[in-house]
Amino acid sequence: MPRHEFRPGRAVAGLVMLALAAGYAGDAAGFWDAPPEFFIGLFTGGLWTALLVTWIGYRIRRRRAARKASREKDAAPPSSSGSQATR
Repeated sequence: MPRHEFRPGRAVAGLVMLALAAGYAGDAAGFWDAPPEFFIGLFTGGLWTALLVTWIGYRIRRRRAARKASREKDAAPPSSSGSQATR
């Protein structure tokens, strides 16, 4: 059993930040001459993607919880063993 729930939006944001760090390191080391627009686009596009993934995950979790609650509500009540029980 996992110790915490998986949050894919945070994973996407982390990967975007790692890509930005690698791009800046490559640019600083002289391996690559990247235009600033590339980093701005990667940053904004990556964060929007992380937001979208987070929103989709939230909607999926809410839908699953609603289905589970609906199934529990529709389930038959437990039988009693008191005087009203039929034999």
